[in-house]
Amino acid sequence: MRRGDLKESLMKWVFIFSASISIISIILIFYFILKGGLPFMLEEGFGKFLLGDVWRPTASNPKFGILPMIVGSIIVTLGAVIVGVPIGVLTAIFMAFFCPDKLYRFAKPAINLMAAIPSIVYGFFALQIFVPISRDLFGGTGMNIITASVLLGVMILPTIIGLSEAALRAVPNSFYQASIGLGATHERSVMNVVVPAAKPGIFSAIILGIGRAIGETMAVILVTGNQPIFPRNLASGTRTLTTNIVLEMGYASGRHREALIATAVVLFIFILIINSIFMVVKSKGDR
Repeated sequence: MRRGDLKESLMKWVFIFSASISIISIILIFYFILKGGLPFMLEEGFGKFLLGDVWRPTASNPKFGILPMIVGSIIVTLGAVIVGVPIGVLTAIFMAFFCPDKLYRFAKPAINLMAAIPSIVYGFFALQIFVPISRDLFGGTGMNIITASVLLGVMILPTIIGLSEAALRAVPNSFYQASIGLGATHERSVMNVVVPAAKPGIFSAIILGIGRAIGETMAVILVTGNQPIFPRNLASGTRTLTTNIVLEMGYASGRHREALIATAVVLFIFILIINSIFMVVKSKGDR
């Protein structure tokens, strides 16, 4: 066998091994979570567990209802989308078509740096800046849904901006040139021709941003108030699925621990649904 063929064959098996590790890891994670959480959900009852409104795991008569945490996760994630998506998409359009070169050379690395900042740093930043402002505006402790939504909206910006800009730049330049040739202005060509053509990629960026928001833990744990009850309004504290797991897993045992793993099953299903939507959107965009 020639040296080149041997090297090619070796690299082929390296690639196969690497891909297999990724697939096996996903399977093992899926198996571990289901093995630990599904029996509890079957024993407790899916309706009682998913739709129960009381989380009292350490009482003499424990109750394991996670509906308040599901509602909290959904509301905080929707709030993050309302804050982050318009800013992120409009920033991506500006970066791709309107940003001066001198500003772009500064802004692009700054946006990339935002993605590298640890989430706990974002949490401390929000604790010092957003929480006092929220306390002055809405009363209470300032640790509420609004604060968490604004924080998560900021945190998903790098994902939405980066992927949306890439989608916009991937649109063939002939689309823009044809619009200009028909007499449209630069702004109208961008907003009415290029942006609609990049819609699948922009939507994929939004979905990945939602996945980042719903799975965030350490930053959210500092600003939501962590109350396992239904929020009365947007200025009330709440608790998400991720923070519920982190707060109590350290001392949980027995059925309490099983309930937390079952909570992870629900969270994992949410992530699977989001990723499935992403793959569907991406496949339509590639056609």
